[in-house]
Amino acid sequence: MAAASVSTPRSATSEAMERTSQWVFSQDLPSDIVVQIGKVTFQLHKFMLVAKSGLIRRKVMESERVDLGRVDLSEVPGGADVFEKAAKFCYGLNFEISVNNVVALRCAAEYLQMTEEYCRGNLVQRTEEFIGQAALKTLPSAVALLRSCDAPDLLASAEHAGIVGRSVDVISLKACNEANFPTRSPSDWWAGELSSLSPTSFQKILARMKSRGAAPKSLATAIVAYVEKSLPDLLPLSAGALSSIPCGDTRTRQRGLLESLISILPPDRDAPLPVGFICCLLRAAIFLGASAACRRELEGRASVFLDQATVADLLTVTLDYSGDRVVDLDSARRIVAGFAEREASAGGGMLYGAGFNGVSCSPAVQKVARTVDSFLAEIATDDELSVSKFASIAGALPKSARRFDDDLYRAVDIYLKAHSELDEIEREKVCSVMDPLKLSYEARLHASQNKRLPLQIVLHALYYDQLQLRSGEEAGAAVAGIREPSLKVDVSLIRENEALRSELAKMKMYVSDMQRGGGQGMSGVKVAGSKKSFFSSVSRTLGKFNPFKQAGSKDTSNIDDGEQVTKPRRRRFSLS
Repeated sequence: MAAASVSTPRSATSEAMERTSQWVFSQDLPSDIVVQIGKVTFQLHKFMLVAKSGLIRRKVMESERVDLGRVDLSEVPGGADVFEKAAKFCYGLNFEISVNNVVALRCAAEYLQMTEEYCRGNLVQRTEEFIGQAALKTLPSAVALLRSCDAPDLLASAEHAGIVGRSVDVISLKACNEANFPTRSPSDWWAGELSSLSPTSFQKILARMKSRGAAPKSLATAIVAYVEKSLPDLLPLSAGALSSIPCGDTRTRQRGLLESLISILPPDRDAPLPVGFICCLLRAAIFLGASAACRRELEGRASVFLDQATVADLLTVTLDYSGDRVVDLDSARRIVAGFAEREASAGGGMLYGAGFNGVSCSPAVQKVARTVDSFLAEIATDDELSVSKFASIAGALPKSARRFDDDLYRAVDIYLKAHSELDEIEREKVCSVMDPLKLSYEARLHASQNKRLPLQIVLHALYYDQLQLRSGEEAGAAVAGIREPSLKVDVSLIRENEALRSELAKMKMYVSDMQRGGGQGMSGVKVAGSKKSFFSSVSRTLGKFNPFKQAGSKDTSNIDDGEQVTKPRRRRFSLS
């Protein structure tokens, strides 16, 4: 029987009559009813149809015309092709029932009321037997059965007949069994079978597997296989250029499919996806211009497992498919910031207490900090990477997340070298992301000779080394093999700063007494005693190079006559 794709009603009628004549049992008995299915008509016999179809029987009996000659059944599920098989069944002719057509036949039989009430072994019963005894026996056939339910003209009827629910139950059960006890190789073959379903059906399977107690790893395996098969061109696990840029219609279809897939993902705790796979999904979402909600969902999932991410994963989000150009840094920044917020709210990410600079970080935070710093070093050479973008990525983690800033200093140095046109203010903004006092001795030594760094940063490094050398703790730590300063160093430096402030206060009092006594200048005063104090010997050499001196403070090593000395602000390591 020809489907309703023929060009004209006349040609459709002719073809239908020709096909019908091949199986109508008697040409000697003229047809007495015409069944209309869209543009296709069937010349049939009433007595053969009413014997098994309750619907046609009722229409004939309820008709005001004694000789009803035409019936319109255009709403029959499956259309003309399926009705032809149902009519063959009424005529007692054999035809093949398969997993691909049994759903349509079952729905058409329900619509035509071909039940046991009118005939024993009617079409409803025959299709039900096939579904239970054949279609739902194996996982592949059950998947094919559920897939056939997704046809727009069959879905509602299939759900009403219970085919969708039974299929979901059988598929979820068999998938769980295969996940726990594989019967064939590869062990995840069952996940590949599920990947042929529609997103809606796939979501139903995931929910049913979860209710059956499926392991989170099993759910994640199914999701990865499904997405990879649905969007193979956009989800290579390794970066690579696209073979072809999708056109408008293809791009729209892929975007809609991706957004549908993201919307059905179960919570992280139910199906923890690999962070590398999430980053691939996010890159596809950025490329396709997916909705903001879709991208935020993926960013949030990536931030949960950021401590498992690699530099390559962050580069996947940031670079285009060719891997040559930075196209999105905001997503990477939000991922890192989301991780930091989650760690801070959990209370276990950063523990404040006694330690280097008063901070002790968890291994997860330290790992993320190293990953972010290495990631910054990778993208630092990009010509379009602005100072604000660079600083926002580095600043997404608090400075307390890093015990040492050596890796961050390396990224800063690469950025300054690649962007040599920056002025002093811009270079200072770049360097503000790191703490020079948290550099190792080797890094401070390199920084003190680095001409690309702003003078302020160089002085920070020099000044800290001067204090370390004076305290003697640097040499002691090197002999002991300990690179991290101890709490004793901090206490020693605090005491030294207090002594310097006391010395400065005495100097101010001395100047005030001199002014009241006759206004004699400092230039003519000689401090009693042959032994020089620490302030008189060191402040002249280090005071001029003090990186912590503010614009309003003054150098006490060279005070003019009658000049009023302002009280310095109380700061650690301050000499002025």
